[in-house]
Amino acid sequence: MANNSTSSVDKPIPETSSRYLTDCVTSHNFGVTRYSLLDGRGINNFISSSRFSVSGFDWNIRIYPDGEREQDKAAYMSVFLCFCSGATMDVKVKFTLSLLGKDGKISNLNSKTTTANFKPVGDTWGWDKFIGKSRLQELLSCNDDCFTIRCVLTIIKDHHTEDVSTVLVPVPQSDLHTHLANMLKDGQGVDVTFSVGGQLFSAHRYVLAARLSVFKAELFGQMKETTMERIKIDDMEPAIFDALLHFIYTDNLPNKCDVDQNVALQHLLVATDRYGLERLKAICEGRLCHRIDVQTVATTLALAEQHHTPHLKNACLRYLCSRDVLPAVKETDGFKHLTASCPEIMMESFEKVVPPSGV
Repeated sequence: MANNSTSSVDKPIPETSSRYLTDCVTSHNFGVTRYSLLDGRGINNFISSSRFSVSGFDWNIRIYPDGEREQDKAAYMSVFLCFCSGATMDVKVKFTLSLLGKDGKISNLNSKTTTANFKPVGDTWGWDKFIGKSRLQELLSCNDDCFTIRCVLTIIKDHHTEDVSTVLVPVPQSDLHTHLANMLKDGQGVDVTFSVGGQLFSAHRYVLAARLSVFKAELFGQMKETTMERIKIDDMEPAIFDALLHFIYTDNLPNKCDVDQNVALQHLLVATDRYGLERLKAICEGRLCHRIDVQTVATTLALAEQHHTPHLKNACLRYLCSRDVLPAVKETDGFKHLTASCPEIMMESFEKVVPPSGV
C-alpha cells in the first residue's frame, strides 16, 4: 500500500478572510481665547464651535462658562457635544472631550469619555461639572487666558461584513515629484532659461507648458521656432521665482523655504495670481491667515482684496473685530501707507469693522 501521508502537507491550504467595519474616528479642536471675558455670561448660556462632520452627521461643541444647571451656582464650566443634523434619528457615539493648554497637552484630570445614543437633532451629551472654576482659573493663568477643547468622536453603526483579499500588496508612495525635482536640480535636458533679478534659472519648456497655460502660450507661441531662449521676468524676487519653479515641478513648496515669512508669502501669493497657480495660491492664503497681527493686518487685508482671496480677507476682518486692536493698527506704517495709496480699499474694509457713528 502506497504511503500518501505527505501529499496533503505539500499542498497549499486555501485561505479566505473577512472583516467587520465600524465608522471612522474624527477629532475637532475648539479654541477659546481671552476666556475671562466670557465669565459671568450667566447660567445656561453657551458658546459653540463651528460644525464638523463625521460620516454624514454634523456636530458642534458647546461650552457653558457659568455652567448649565442652576443648582451648581456657576461653580463649574460645562461642556457638551451637540448633534446638529443627520439622516437618522438614532446615532450611537463614543466620544472624548479633553481640555488642552497652549502646549497642546492633555491632562488626565481634564479628559472625559462616554458612549451615548443621540436621538433627535439638537440632542446633547456631556458633563455639567466638566471642570471647577477654581481649577480652570489655575490653568488659564498658565496659558495666557486661553485653552482648547478637543473632541475625539467615533460613530458606532451596524456595517456589513465584507470579504478581504488574502493577497495584500503594499503599494509604495508616489515618488514622481522627487524625480521631477531631481531633474530640475540636475539641469539635464533643460531648454529654456529665465533671468530674474540678475539670477538665471533653467527649466524644461514641456514641463512648464504642461503645468501653466501662461508658459504654454509663451513657449510654444511666438518662441516656438527657437530651441533655447532666455526669458526675463520683471517685478519678482529670485527667491520667489525659485519657490514658484519648485512648486511647478513638485506641487509643493521646498522643505527649507526662504519664502515662509509674511512679506515673502505676500509676494508669492501675488506671483501665483499672475501665473494662475490656484493650489499654491490657496496654500499661501492659508499660511497668511495664521500670520495676521497688528503690524501685518492692514497690508494683508489690502492684498486679500486686490487678489480675490475671500478666506484671507475674512480672517483679517475677524481679527480686527475680535480684538481691541484698531487703535494700534492705525498707528502702523502699513495702515498709513495703504490709506494714502489705496483709500477706497481701506475705507470699504474698515467700514465693516467700525459701524458709522450713531448706529
